[in-house]
Amino acid sequence: MPELGWDEVTIRLALAAVLGGAIGLERELREREAGLRTHLLVSVGAAVFTLVSAYGFADFRYGLETGITLDPTRIAAQIVTGIGFLGAGAIIRQGLSVRGLTTAATLWVVAAIGMATGAGYYSVAVIGTGLVLFSLYPLRQLAYRAVVRLRPEEGRLVVTLSGGSSAAPVVEELERAGVRIDSLQLDESGDERVVVAEIRTPQARLGAELVDRLHDLEHVRRVEWIA
Repeated sequence: MPELGWDEVTIRLALAAVLGGAIGLERELREREAGLRTHLLVSVGAAVFTLVSAYGFADFRYGLETGITLDPTRIAAQIVTGIGFLGAGAIIRQGLSVRGLTTAATLWVVAAIGMATGAGYYSVAVIGTGLVLFSLYPLRQLAYRAVVRLRPEEGRLVVTLSGGSSAAPVVEELERAGVRIDSLQLDESGDERVVVAEIRTPQARLGAELVDRLHDLEHVRRVEWIA
């Protein structure tokens, strides 16, 4: 079994600390449950376990003559399942929503990066860190912009008409825009008729455009969009 010198061990552990810390810094800046120190420690710990698993038993005799076999991946393999307990601690449930899933995933990935660094697989560790950092910020922004454009927008449309005016033109205009009307309510207030519609638009920001379109209709006095 090959042995590592102090310089190589130092390089591997230092690189594990740097790569894990880079991901942890991003989490720290976003004020997440697990930050710089946690990710750094997970990465270094995974690297140490990998080094111990692969090189820590060099003094033991093993082979066919002794009948003892050595699997250098046995200790490192437990990191994959063991890190799940730490990741579970970062997940918080608040009512119907769940927070911390991304942080738990970064802890899991950081452990993998630490294992790759401990094994001397530097290219995988560095490229993996780059992909994780890209997915945490630039990809998040791109995905958000894409989803916002495609996600239906829900809101309340309040249209004030002249007293005695029909609400049919308003409904027809909404149907032409492809809007789904979940509920429609008519209220009489003095010399005004108020139409309150709970709607769902096929695309984001259409609600604001509907305000201008409805303003152009006859007998429409005011239009308000509440998202």
